[in-house]
Amino acid sequence: MSERRLVELVDAEGGPVGECTVDEAHAPPGQLHRAFSVLLFDDGGRVLMQRRALTKSRFAGRWTNTCCSHPGPGEDMLAAARRRLREELGLEVGELREVGRFVYRAADPASDTVEHEFDHVLVGECSGEPAPAADEVDSWRWMTVDEVRAAIRQSPELHSPWLDGVLSCTIR
Repeated sequence: MSERRLVELVDAEGGPVGECTVDEAHAPPGQLHRAFSVLLFDDGGRVLMQRRALTKSRFAGRWTNTCCSHPGPGEDMLAAARRRLREELGLEVGELREVGRFVYRAADPASDTVEHEFDHVLVGECSGEPAPAADEVDSWRWMTVDEVRAAIRQSPELHSPWLDGVLSCTIR
C-alpha cells in the first residue's frame, strides 16, 4: 500500500526543514520527520491499546499506543491527532495535551522500511468504546500501564519499537 500523503521533515530540534511523502520518509535509511503518538486513558487510569492491522505498511500486527500518525506540513498537531482518532478508532475526544517529545529510529525488516521520527506524545481521556477501522486496527484492549510495560518486557517483538518511549514521556 503506497502512501502519497505529505509529512513534514524536521531537524534534530523539531524545526521544519522540508516535506516529502510518507513512503519517501520511511524508505531506508529513513528521514527525520514529525509524528505524534496518542495515549487515551479511561476513568480508571487504563490506557487504550491497539494492535496494528496486518495490512499496515510498517510494523504490522504489533501492539502499540492508542493512535499514532503524522500531521501534514503546517497542520495543527492536535487537530491531526483528533482526525486520526476518528479515522482509526471512530473516537471523538475532548482535550489532548502534549506531555513530551522524543526521537527514535527503528527498522522494520518485514517491510524494509525505517521509522525515524520526532515524536510528540499526546494524552487525553476517553469514555467511549472504539469502533476501529479494519484496515487500521486489528484489535484493541484496555490495559494498565504496568500491564503494558510487563508485556513489552516479556515479548518486545510483539510491540511497536516506539511504545516504550511513548510511555516514558507519559508516565515518569
